[in-house]
Amino acid sequence: MARPSIRARVAEQRVQREAQHRVRRLRTVVRRDGIGCEVDGRWLLNFCGNDYLGLSQHFSINSALQDGAARNGYGSTGSPLVCGRHAAHAALERAVAEWLGYPRALLFDSGYVANLAVLQAFLGEGDICVQDRLDHASLIDGARLSGAMLRRYPHGDAEGALRQLRSNVDGAAMVATDGVFSMDGDIAPLKQLALIARVQHATLYVDDAHGIGVVGDEGRGCVAAAKLGPTEVPLQLVTLGKALGGYGAVVVGEADYIEHLVQAARGFVYSTAPPPALAVASLQAVKMARSDHWRRERLESLIARFREKMQQLGFELPASDTPIQPVPCGDEQSALAMSAALEDEGLWVTAIRPPTVPDNASRLRVTLSALHTPSEVNALVQALARARDSLPSR
Repeated sequence: MARPSIRARVAEQRVQREAQHRVRRLRTVVRRDGIGCEVDGRWLLNFCGNDYLGLSQHFSINSALQDGAARNGYGSTGSPLVCGRHAAHAALERAVAEWLGYPRALLFDSGYVANLAVLQAFLGEGDICVQDRLDHASLIDGARLSGAMLRRYPHGDAEGALRQLRSNVDGAAMVATDGVFSMDGDIAPLKQLALIARVQHATLYVDDAHGIGVVGDEGRGCVAAAKLGPTEVPLQLVTLGKALGGYGAVVVGEADYIEHLVQAARGFVYSTAPPPALAVASLQAVKMARSDHWRRERLESLIARFREKMQQLGFELPASDTPIQPVPCGDEQSALAMSAALEDEGLWVTAIRPPTVPDNASRLRVTLSALHTPSEVNALVQALARARDSLPSR
């Protein structure tokens, strides 16, 4: 009996994606200037990135990166436990831990790797990992990698999390959730989840990739905004590539938990450490995210403007007070058509389709930055209305 052909499988899945309008397009950015970028030969205004505070090209951070590279070179040369650990990495970890009020922190290459590493290090067969239905793919993959039983509850339903925890009382338990959900922009019910985790003797782990820098006092994120800390949330993920504008991730937590990650997290132990120059730049970004309150204030004003003007034009928007503002489109064809219409007007807003979101939940994922101007937001709203009204079904 012949084995199944991987080549035939690839071809079959390609045909299926094309039939469902789910082919993803890899775009090439030639250069960036603030929220403007040259994409495939066209100059577009970016409304789909995650540079919420506008720090990704700030001159002081660029200078820190250049100085870090001049002093420390291009790479770290090895994994942290072998020879890659650098003083710049340690300084960044201390700064993030102090910012968020945690005893200790550990630097990872990316948020995806960090989530895989955390869940793999703390869970195993016979344990249970309870997650929100809309958690990031890395949390789902991390639970599967760990060998634990993965149970998912309806989005934002803390009572659903409780029911899932009660379904398995024998193994160790972890509740893992996004802080700000990356495709919807809403915030998890962390207070309720913390109470449930305490009562059920479970560990609460929060991936606050899209909340850090944006939500709460000093941009300390969703956990701090909910008036929770290391006691209630002993592990928390901070990504450096969203509001902080760079690359990498830091896990903050109780000292014993972080030490366990150093010893047991495969994504840390067996990965080359990030370049020290990136850590130097990220440290500068952390300082700016803490001190530049005007960036969050400006962002809040732009979010309010966008929502008000969209609602005036008849758009029904999901509840979100964060820079992530989804515009529901329903089917894939409508989302693609609206995205193309916006690009014709010089606006880059990517269509988000299954499997990233559920079936019939395609949307335009509008994201706002402190670098946008009120007039640019006004122009986006008007262009969205024109794109909506040009759809064949209307």
